[in-house]
Amino acid sequence: MKLYELSPAPGSKTEGKRKGRGAGTGNGKTAGRGHKGQNARSGGGVRPGFEGGQMPLYRRLPKRGFTNIFAKQYVSINVAELNKFEDGAEVTAAALCEKKIISKAKDGVVILGRGELTKKLTVKAARFSKSAAEKIEAAGGKAEVI
Repeated sequence: MKLYELSPAPGSKTEGKRKGRGAGTGNGKTAGRGHKGQNARSGGGVRPGFEGGQMPLYRRLPKRGFTNIFAKQYVSINVAELNKFEDGAEVTAAALCEKKIISKAKDGVVILGRGELTKKLTVKAARFSKSAAEKIEAAGGKAEVI
């Protein structure tokens, strides 16, 4: 197969409807817009969400909740994922990114306690769950809060 032999599937490409091109087309004269009115005019129509002056739905619904714009966003990983490092390695956010365990460090890394750790590691993170810190120390490593 060559590039010039490629063609779209039959029926997948259709010609656009040519509006206002005579009565025989079924879309002549008013071009499917009807007679007069806001939508018949050029540039006519209303903005999204407009309900003809009625209080729009997005303003009728009650506002709930609050988003703290100063909240820190942490990336959480489990202890089991730290087994990808060599024995005696130092685990930091940058090292986790390098190994593709996390994609972005955001405001810090949190280590959670699911799984087992078999390697002796020095782990530097923003926070540790109690069980994660215990498992790291039980394996002979260190859990350092940065």
